[in-house]
Amino acid sequence: MAKEPESANLDQPPLTTRPVGGTEYGWCKAVPGGTGSTVLSLLLSKPPQIPHLQNALHKLQNSHPILRSRIHFDNTTNTFLFITPPNPTVQIQSFDLQQTEQILNGHDHDDLVDPFHKLLEHEMNLDSDTRRYRNDVDVDVMYASTYAIDEKRLAVFLRLHTSACDRAAAVALLNELLRLVAAGGGDGGGVKEDKVNLAIEDLIPEGKKNKPFWARGFDVLGYSLNAFRFSNLSFVNADSPRRSRMVRLQLNADETKRLLDGCKSRGIKLCAALAAAGMIAAWVSKHLPDYQSEKYAVVTLIDCRPLLDPVLSSSHCGFYHSAILNTHDVCGETLWELAKRSYTSFENALSYNKHFSDMADLNFLMCKAIDNPGLTPSSSLRTALVSVFDDLVIDDSNEMHEELGLEDYLGCASAHGVGPSLAMFDAIRNGKLDCACIYPSPLHSREQIQELVDHMKRILVDACNSENQ
Repeated sequence: MAKEPESANLDQPPLTTRPVGGTEYGWCKAVPGGTGSTVLSLLLSKPPQIPHLQNALHKLQNSHPILRSRIHFDNTTNTFLFITPPNPTVQIQSFDLQQTEQILNGHDHDDLVDPFHKLLEHEMNLDSDTRRYRNDVDVDVMYASTYAIDEKRLAVFLRLHTSACDRAAAVALLNELLRLVAAGGGDGGGVKEDKVNLAIEDLIPEGKKNKPFWARGFDVLGYSLNAFRFSNLSFVNADSPRRSRMVRLQLNADETKRLLDGCKSRGIKLCAALAAAGMIAAWVSKHLPDYQSEKYAVVTLIDCRPLLDPVLSSSHCGFYHSAILNTHDVCGETLWELAKRSYTSFENALSYNKHFSDMADLNFLMCKAIDNPGLTPSSSLRTALVSVFDDLVIDDSNEMHEELGLEDYLGCASAHGVGPSLAMFDAIRNGKLDCACIYPSPLHSREQIQELVDHMKRILVDACNSENQ
């Protein structure tokens, strides 16, 4: 048999591979259990042609190689790899009116929830069923789906593995996708990356993550023991299989302005006010005596791109957030008292570089909780009461949205595996606060979380009103 010329495959670029980093490894462990599926959702009244949308998604994958990657699991070494082909791979899965109706009818919750909301929850929970790692099957990082809600409206969803797309990247991707759709699948003008970027651990500036061995062991032990002292939101059903559900917290423009002004005047960020409102609402829900305090844990996520070496832009895809875990004793404080105290604790942790030095410790404990849920109260896998984001997302692209017929859009991630009772994905859209609050159901019920979120809204609004009187 004639030997194939060596030049036959020279025109075909090879697959590239990279081992996942420590934080990425944690997300690879978390996603099959229900935490870490990032979902970007659009509701369009002027649906684009599917070929144009497909072309736009391929351009995204060309610009960001990690989005066309697959995650490979080697069960002999218990390691994960990003395997990146040279060409785009995503294919849109489209559901017509009848298929969409069947999915909506099979949804097991309140008919008052609108179809777009139901479909978002449906997409968030798909990865718990499909992303199971096997040695012979690689898992795609990105999936795309469209659902015909009625004759005029189309819901578009991108589902991404959080190890490849954190919140900052998701915001940039959403804007880039909208520009591409507006251009009919043409040039979106986003940042183009040549290759899959390094893991966050490989980009931390020299000396920022150093910690003596004994100190690391002491901190891991401290985090573990303190976890047994955390108070949790009451569990409704800790035994049944879980899904991620969503409740929305929204303020009007005037309420939002007063809230932001109140934060600014005190030198704190919105995340501190949201976390404080969540803690106060949880404490009140327990109907405790005024003198009885409870200790709540708050996870604050920080986009580290500006702090890395080299600095990355927000458009670079990957997971480049770190977490700071703080605990607070709550016993009848006002919103601004607790928000100021919690933000001061967060700033102190930042000043000691704990977002870098404690990264390996928190990743280790997250993986231990995944492997041993019994180490958490009622095997709930709850690591905190609430998680918030340090950075504020502001979107004032109303003109382009009207041009596209964009009626609604959300970005959030599943959290019914390991994680908080309430994961908050906040944004200021055209001057109004819009926050997707993700929770594990039926560990918590929709009625319970809706009541909690409604109370949080009253706390936020009342604190601003009393300040102006």
